Amino acid sequence: AGIRLGALRSALAPAGQRLSLDPPGDPTIGACIATRLSGPLSHRFGTPRDLVLGVTLVLGDGTVASSGGKVVKNVAGYDLGKLVCGSEGRLALVVRASLRLHPLPVARETLVVETGKAAAVVRELRRSRLEPSAVDVLHPGRVALLFEGGERGVETQLETAQALLGGRVGGDSIWDESRTRQGDASGRMRFVPRDLENLLSTLGEAIVRPSAGIAYVPHRVGGVPTAAARRLHRALKERLDPAGVLA
Repeated sequence: AGIRLGALRSALAPAGQRLSLDPPGDPTIGACIATRLSGPLSHRFGTPRDLVLGVTLVLGDGTVASSGGKVVKNVAGYDLGKLVCGSEGRLALVVRASLRLHPLPVARETLVVETGKAAAVVRELRRSRLEPSAVDVLHPGRVALLFEGGERGVETQLETAQALLGGRVGGDSIWDESRTRQGDASGRMRFVPRDLENLLSTLGEAIVRPSAGIAYVPHRVGGVPTAAARRLHRALKERLDPAGVLA
């Protein structure tokens, strides 16, 4: 879990494989799992929660527990991989992970649609048969779509998307910009995807991932966990780290 994404990409590429996870920077696999880091490719491939097949954890008392391994009483019945995704190291430390891989695409093309009606563009996209790997709203003013796969399939998808949405062919720089703005964001907002238009009307600027219902914004976002969420967290801490060794 200590390997960095860049090193993993380099190791997998000769075999024609990749981990479809592209967050900002070059974090370790463990950091991606603990903080549930993801990037534009989450539109099609999901977050670490969707890509983790199994984990080996160290609990606060030093006990080692693995998915599919010897049953440890404290974690019996839990899906360990999903349990620790986004837990920020407060429940257990991830020391090893088994991950779902995907074939490296032969071709990739980006379409950039400049628009003041991003929500309408996203609606049209959802009604279509297009299958982009990534859809980011770079608010205000742009929607970026990434198509990947075989050369002919990508060309067909791109032509269909242009006929439906307009726009121009772009390059990887817009995805670099999206990840940079995501990494620089001070706040993260969750929203119901169908409320995209209302959300955008309240924001000055943001990186928005419509399918995931996440918006990365420059300002801090307040929020108080529900009573049910607090109870669940306490119950998990008492089960996995009763001595409070982990943060």
